[in-house]
This record gives sequence, structure tokens and C-alpha cells, in this order.
Amino acid sequence: MVGGVLEEMRIRSLGVIDDAVVELSPGFTAVTGETGAGKTMVVTSLGLLLGGRADPALVRIGAEKAVVEGRISVPPGASAVRRAEEAGAELDDGALLISRTVSAEGRSRAHVGGRSVPVGLLAELADDLVAVHGQTDQQGLLKLSRQRQALDRYAGDAVVGPLARYTEAYRRLRAVAVDLDEIVTRARERAQEADRLRYGLDEIAGVEPRAGEDVELAEEAERLGHAEALASAATIAHAALAGNPEDPEGIDAATLVAGAQRALEAVRSHDPALSALADRIGEIGILFGDVAGELAGYADDLDADPLRLAAVEERRAALGALTRKYGDDIASVLAWAEESAARLTELDGDDERIGELTAERDTLRAELSLHAQALTDARTETAERFAAAVTAELASLAMPHARVSFDIRQTETTEEAAGIEVGGRTVAYGPSGADEVELLLAPHPGAPPRPIAKGASGGELSRVMLAVEVVFAGTDPVPTYLFDEVDAGVGGKAAVEIGRRLAKLAKSAQVVVVTHLPQVAAFADRQLLVEKTNDGSVTRSGVKVLEGEDRVRELSRMLAGQEDSETARAHAEELLATARADG
Repeated sequence: MVGGVLEEMRIRSLGVIDDAVVELSPGFTAVTGETGAGKTMVVTSLGLLLGGRADPALVRIGAEKAVVEGRISVPPGASAVRRAEEAGAELDDGALLISRTVSAEGRSRAHVGGRSVPVGLLAELADDLVAVHGQTDQQGLLKLSRQRQALDRYAGDAVVGPLARYTEAYRRLRAVAVDLDEIVTRARERAQEADRLRYGLDEIAGVEPRAGEDVELAEEAERLGHAEALASAATIAHAALAGNPEDPEGIDAATLVAGAQRALEAVRSHDPALSALADRIGEIGILFGDVAGELAGYADDLDADPLRLAAVEERRAALGALTRKYGDDIASVLAWAEESAARLTELDGDDERIGELTAERDTLRAELSLHAQALTDARTETAERFAAAVTAELASLAMPHARVSFDIRQTETTEEAAGIEVGGRTVAYGPSGADEVELLLAPHPGAPPRPIAKGASGGELSRVMLAVEVVFAGTDPVPTYLFDEVDAGVGGKAAVEIGRRLAKLAKSAQVVVVTHLPQVAAFADRQLLVEKTNDGSVTRSGVKVLEGEDRVRELSRMLAGQEDSETARAHAEELLATARADG
């Protein structure tokens, strides 16, 4: 058994289920019940636990929220355990506890190991823990992209390496193609941009601004505009400090300070404190002298030339014209000019750049073509083995003469930008290569292989999907498989063979099957019955394990719609005996 088992789920207020516990076990578990009883809610619940979309319509009418809780045992060291622990989750006796809550308003919450986590984490864990298959998966298998993904998954490392190299080359080619397309298609816009930049750079060059010049000129203009007031104030201040020669009787600050210093000098030797004050007054006298000298020089040097003021204002106007267009100040204007010059160099080099990009694109196309061919070769080789394995499985599913094959072809395109010319034709290249992979089925001898979307009935499609999953189980196993009515459209001997094959798969993994076919249910190691109460809900007692007589009665109901039909009972017992004999 591959490590990891879904042990149980508790479902509350989901669809028709009021409050029920689904206890599961290793091996093959069949979930049965009348139509509408709620057995599909088992699959829906597991889907929520695995990060599926939360639909508020699933919340039971009258309830505030639906809650699904699951307990999954996981082996130590499993990648799912590491990822959960990275998110802060803790294991409970080797099991991972997962819960999902969906409110009636549509809000969704997820918890793993007691920690609130993003719903996306549940989907990541699901990849390692459970494979879910239902009717939608069957329809998904009809898509060519899903068929290619299935082939690549089976190929494993044989495709992983070539695909990684192809993807990197494809990414680089797309980036180069986008740059080249932008340059070519926007040539006119880029020419107009270059003209605008060139005009702006010429205008700035004509003015020749210096960094900080606008600040310097603003200060000079302020000084020149108030030259007379500044000179008068400096003269008055100088006279107050040093005296006015025209008024010898006037008292000035320097004379007063000198008198104060002389008075203290006479007695300073008698008290250190007074001596310190005398020194400070001496410093004041020196400072007054210095300031008075600078005031005299300031008044003499002050330029009140109106012509200089006019020149300054004219220069400021020229700089202002630049700041209105290219920046808040001259520093911003110069930064714009530097950036624009670099951009203009880039734009003027378009022709050269186009040549470089074209050469790089052609080189990458050749490289991509080589990687694509290696990818095609790997897929072709794998397709033969994969088809043979699926064909062998179909023989075990009552399709002994069916043959599965793959058609791997390159799609042609008329758009040069979307493809690469190979051998005279333009092949379309996508993110996953140039291959279009299609699964073909010949259901019986003489029948031509046809795409399964056109040539397979519902029952045949169910068996093809099951065969594909069984093949995967041998190469890329997961601990638990859940199938929702994979037996749809199947009956009789084919149903028996499906049951037998699911039982075989259950020897290496946990298998849970929601089924309406007694032939399938009979092969289960354990059968769970989902049944409603009289009020139409499924309660805790509504999901129970069937054993002995109860199981025979349920199989009889599934066979004939009558639990007490003697013929149906005999058939049910025969099915169980056949299943036990195979086991």
C-alpha cells in the first residue's frame, strides 16, 4: 500500500447531509445509496477538502455554513507533510487534519493541522494525496490538451528535460518577438517621440542651465531689488556699533563696551568671577569690531546696478520657461535632459536594434525547432508504451479487442508570427511544444482508430479513463483514488470487470468509488450505504457500514430495486462469491 490513507470525513450542513461521518479504510470502499440520497456529496466534500471551488449553494438550506473535516494519515517525510509543516500545521498521531468551511454568503476558510491556511495550499497537498475522478474528468479527457498532459505525465523524466529546455527557449523567443514587434509596429510613434525629445534637448542646450543656477539667481534678484534698503540698514547698523564720524558726540555700542571693560579691568584681580566677566566683555568688543567692519564692507560692495537686475530677471525668465516644461526646478530639468538623451539614443538606434533582434529571433527559432523535435521524439516513443499499457488494461475491462493509439502531429498556421517554417510549412509553436496529441480508440477489430471524443461511447470512455488511471498508478502513484460513478454507461460483464480492476488497484492504494452498479460494489472490501431519513436529510446514522445480510439486501436493491427479491438476493450472493473468489 502506498503511504497515506483517507481515514474519515465529517460532513455538516452540506447539501442533503445534515451531519454525517464517513468512515473509510484501506483497500476498496464502495459508496452506494438510492438516487438523490447524497452519495455524490461524499465526492463534493472531498473536493472541498482538496481545495475545490466553494459554492454557497452547497450550504444546506437554513444553515449558516457547511463544514467538512477530514483525517488523512500520511507517511513521515512525505512532501505533503513537509509542505503542511512549512505552513505551521501539526500532525495528530501521524495524521493530517484538514477542514473547510463555506458560509451561506460564499466566504471560504481552510485549516490544516490546526492552522488557518490559504485554500490554495489544500490543492497543493491534494496533488500528493488523492486523485479524484468523476464525470467532469471523463469530459476533460476529451480535450486534446488533457490528452497531451496525460502523455507527458506518463513519460516522466523522458519529457520533463526536453520540455524544460523547450519552455526556456520559447520564453526567450516570445520576449524577443514582443520587443521586435513593438519597435516595428510603433515606428511612427517612436519617431514622434524622438522629435519631441530632440526639440526639448535643443531648447535646454540653447539656454545652457547650470545646476543650482535658479536658486542663485533668485537670491541675487532679491538682493538687487532691495539694494537701497539693504545699504541704508547696513550703514545705520555700522554707526550704532562703531559710531558716526559726522557726529563725534554720538554714543556707539563699541565705545560703551570699551568703557565697561576698562571699569572691570581695574579691579579684576580681586575676584576670579569678575575677571571672567571682564574677559567675556573683551570678546564682545572684538566681535563688535568684526561685525562693524563687515557692515562697512557690505555697504561699499553692494551693487545697485539696475542693468544687472534686468539681466538677472531675463535669465530667470529663460530658466522659468524650461521649468514650466521639463521639471519643477533646474535640477529636474537637467535630470530630464539626461534621461531623454539616453532615450533618444535608444530611439535613434532602432534600425540597428531591429537588425539585432531579427538575428536573435532567427537564432532562437532554430534553437526552439531543435528542442521541439526532441520533445516530439520523446512523446512519440512514450506514446507507443503508454498506448500499449492502456490497451492491455482495456483487455481487463471487458474490451479485449480494443486498441488505443496516439496521433501526434504538428499544427500548421498561416500566421508567421505564431509559427516557424519547417520543411516548407509554417508550424504553430505553443508553450508546450508544437505537438497536438490526440488519443485514438479502435473498439473492435476492423474499426478504424478514431478520436475518443467521436468514437467512444459513455461506457467506453469510462473504461478508457479508468485504464489510464490504472496505468498511472504503476508509474506515478498517489495514496488514494476516488471515482465518482466511473462505471456510468456500463453494465453486465463490463461492470464486473471494472469492479475486478478496481479491486486490483486497491491492493496498492486506497480506492473509494461512488457507484450505482452492484457488480462494482460487490468487489469492495467495504460498502457504505448513504440513506436519507424521513425528513429528506442525511444524519449521523445515515452513513453506515454494510455487512452480512445488510450488504446482500443493498446489492439486491441495486440489482432489482427490491430488497427482498429472491432472484435478486441469489444474484447478489453470487456477485459477492465471485468477488471473494477473485480476491
